[in-house]
Amino acid sequence: MSATPTVPRTLHYVDNSPVRGLAIAERRVEAPEATLICIHGGLDRGASFGRLARRLETFDLVAYDRRGYQRSRDLAPLSLELHIDDLLAVTSTEAGRGPVLYFGHSYGGVVALGAALADPTLAQLVIAYEAPLPWILARESSRPPLTSDSAMESEIFFKRLVSRGAWERLSEAERQSRRLDGPALVSDLTTLTTDPPFNLADLSTPTVFVHGDGILADYYRALSQKLERVSPIISSMEIHSAGHGAHLSNPDQLAALIHELWEQQCALA
Repeated sequence: MSATPTVPRTLHYVDNSPVRGLAIAERRVEAPEATLICIHGGLDRGASFGRLARRLETFDLVAYDRRGYQRSRDLAPLSLELHIDDLLAVTSTEAGRGPVLYFGHSYGGVVALGAALADPTLAQLVIAYEAPLPWILARESSRPPLTSDSAMESEIFFKRLVSRGAWERLSEAERQSRRLDGPALVSDLTTLTTDPPFNLADLSTPTVFVHGDGILADYYRALSQKLERVSPIISSMEIHSAGHGAHLSNPDQLAALIHELWEQQCALA
């Protein structure tokens, strides 16, 4: 008698992908309430949602390395439109299993919003954590203009968003890996300096803009107010003692919030 295959309890990469070259990671549970698809931000990867996955015991969780990053680094070309197409393809494979929620972190939130606008039938809820939306509310920045040196830009971005000390603690191989993600990062950042990519007033999927109470809290509070005026379907929430990388630093709070939003917005619908 053959043994029943064991389903891994941690987030792990799998072989099947709806987009050739797009690296997919998942964590499956028995009788899931819904599938949460996580979309990472700049200079990140799908595996960074592992802490969140371990705390969402009633959800399937699917994450992936966006094109140009890490295991999906060879997938090209790069554009917001293609990131949206990738998410729609991933969602289409999950929609048959049950309800789908998006959790988009930083630039991943922009991708999630774009996908919800492109096909409102696929996801039942969008949660965007500190998504950069400069066409809604511009934010003053002291960073110099982008250069053509993508490796340098990735180093600058990491030091600014994480810390200089964290960069110095990386091994040389880890630093080089981040530098190789530079072209994808520059593509992300360039997208946000051009014309508005879509109109959030057209959203029909319930959307929650979530942010922490760190040094940019005043900006995100102001952005939240503007978003709620742009569309009545957008609401906002703030996580206490959380910075930009809440999926890494505050996974317990974030998991509780995602479950709460699911219960409020979808489970009883």
